[in-house]
Amino acid sequence: MKNRHILPLAAIIVVIGALTAAGIFLVPWLPTASATEAHRVDSLTWFLVIVSGVIFTLVTSFVVYSMWAFRVGDDDDQDGPPTHGNTQLEIIWTVVPVVLLAVMAVWSVIVVNNNEATAKTQVHVHAKAWQFAWEFDYPSGIATGDLHVPTGTQVVMDMNSFDVIHGFYVPQFRVQMDVVPGVTTHLTFTPDKVGTWYVICNELCGEGHAQMRARVIVQSPTDYAAWLAKATIQAKAASASIGASTTAGGHA
Repeated sequence: MKNRHILPLAAIIVVIGALTAAGIFLVPWLPTASATEAHRVDSLTWFLVIVSGVIFTLVTSFVVYSMWAFRVGDDDDQDGPPTHGNTQLEIIWTVVPVVLLAVMAVWSVIVVNNNEATAKTQVHVHAKAWQFAWEFDYPSGIATGDLHVPTGTQVVMDMNSFDVIHGFYVPQFRVQMDVVPGVTTHLTFTPDKVGTWYVICNELCGEGHAQMRARVIVQSPTDYAAWLAKATIQAKAASASIGASTTAGGHA
């Protein structure tokens, strides 16, 4: 490249790079990361976004500069001078994408393996889905429309659908899994921030699809233990009441 092209091209790169960086970093693209898995996914996501931003900046800058510096008159119908390939440049733009793809592939495998690794301490919940509601059953006999989970403990979801395909998705956790009729699917996540989020069905499941949501109430271990104890007592009392009513009805 001739020296006269360096400064204007550099200026265009700076301007387009600044606009691209502003679009990447100043817009809140992702919801608050609230699970261990979310931080791993976000690290990979931001790597991809930043690399894409750099490539976009360079390609766009050269295109814009070429449109300005090498334009010809409207009446110029001649072909440009013949050019020959640049072997060194061709090697570079072949090797760099290959390396980036390899990095992304290896990193993705590491993230998936870490996110699906089994922890020593777990909370098991059975999620049931149907048009257009969720129910969450706990081993202690609790059945509730809200998903209560503690921070710092891996949650294992065993999920079943009783009609069509649904999707279990919590944006703050960055994990999702289809809930398929006739199949038990599984999903794990480890909440790390107290708060209330929402389970969103992200598989089109009918006219009420947009309203198929449930609260995810993430509590501290102490608050979760207190809720679990209270809810277990209430579930046992309700079960005993139903059993007594059934027995009384049978005698009558």
